[in-house]
Amino acid sequence: MKIICSQIPKQIELPLQLVTYQNKFTFIDLFAGIGGFRIALEKLGGQCLGYSEVDKQAIKVYKQNFISYLNKDELDLGDITKISELPPYIDIIVGGVPCQPWSVAGCLKGFEDPRGKLWFDVIRLVRKSQPKAFIFENVSGLASPKNRDNLELILQQFQNIGYCVKWKILNAYDFGLPQNRDRVFIVGIKNNIDRYQEYKFPNPLNIHPKVLDILEDIKNIQVVEKVKLGSETLFRGVVPPSRTRFQKNDELNDFFIFSDLRNGHTTIHSWDIIFTTDREKMICLTLLKHRRSKKYGNKDGNPLSFKNFQEIISDIQVSELNELVKKSILRLTHDNKYEFVNSKNMTGINDIYRIILPTADIVPTLTATGAKDYIATVSIYATHPEDYKNIFLEKIYRNKKYIPITAKHACKLQGFPANFNYHEKDDIARKHFGNAVPVPVVEYVAKELLKTLEI
Repeated sequence: MKIICSQIPKQIELPLQLVTYQNKFTFIDLFAGIGGFRIALEKLGGQCLGYSEVDKQAIKVYKQNFISYLNKDELDLGDITKISELPPYIDIIVGGVPCQPWSVAGCLKGFEDPRGKLWFDVIRLVRKSQPKAFIFENVSGLASPKNRDNLELILQQFQNIGYCVKWKILNAYDFGLPQNRDRVFIVGIKNNIDRYQEYKFPNPLNIHPKVLDILEDIKNIQVVEKVKLGSETLFRGVVPPSRTRFQKNDELNDFFIFSDLRNGHTTIHSWDIIFTTDREKMICLTLLKHRRSKKYGNKDGNPLSFKNFQEIISDIQVSELNELVKKSILRLTHDNKYEFVNSKNMTGINDIYRIILPTADIVPTLTATGAKDYIATVSIYATHPEDYKNIFLEKIYRNKKYIPITAKHACKLQGFPANFNYHEKDDIARKHFGNAVPVPVVEYVAKELLKTLEI
């Protein structure tokens, strides 16, 4: 077992600091939230002429961080739908347009959702004020095949009012933050400006601190080098197509998911947590394997009748299934079929969906609604998937060696400054950070824009 020293690379400044530079350009902060765009633009020398936000708690946080006697006359523009005009001489308009209409969590209603129609207010204000450029951010779902026509409509509308528009999906991980956060960035430049077509999105920084590098609670944990394993050992020879860029096909995962609907070398099932016999585990895995078969129904996950089980396990007894019902692993449906009690993936088990190891490269995307995600406070080492799961259960889960992701963590994971004053209530602050834009990504996108505008 080899122990590696882990530290934040010297090239990156984490976290960003609120500093004041001589003003080089002006900007308007739409859908301002708690000021993620503003932090980055002020760092680059921008002066905010006004901000628009409707969430009263977010406005409170925004004001306590940015509005003082030095800029007390700065315009609070309020609800974007009620803004008739913006201040004159604007260089850049920025904003994180509400993303729920385009996200899976928001049911993908797009322009059918009133929040989706806010894009037309954005276009209206850009057309009327004619800034030199703009930067807008949204969830990656806006660029999904389902929403691609809507994205093209938005881009076309901007082109129709005189802007060269480019977009790209950028991930916070590529800009020095250990968070898997894909977001669409849309940049537009007035087509009467020299070099307006030359804008290029920033390249990844290739600076990758681990989770423990930026979170004080776990920074002293030793990083253990993982062993390399073959696909036969990890996946029984078949690599799942759903694996992300952050999951290596020759290493054990850096997280454990609590779910009865999935299976993998770091999936914890309810029958792993409570006492069950090998026979009971086999019955549960049988339901897990066959519940999505079209033979048993058209749902994404179908309950199985006793007769269905008999077709697969010829000697199964009703009493065995009922024993799993008593253990609250299975339940009977209204038509006398069996399904898992934990039948929704993101709800997890015992109020836990994911536990991320401190040595992980990333945490999952922070959300406004919050996920049942935790961070382990100790690291583990194993040379085989089965041992890995057992060690995790004994050393981390049963000993409760894990902590929730708090507002303090979210602040750093979004690249906000160490001296940022977030809301005193942790749940509200976590919501604000879940809605926020990752500050370093904005900084590098804006830096390239300022080069193009020769500011």
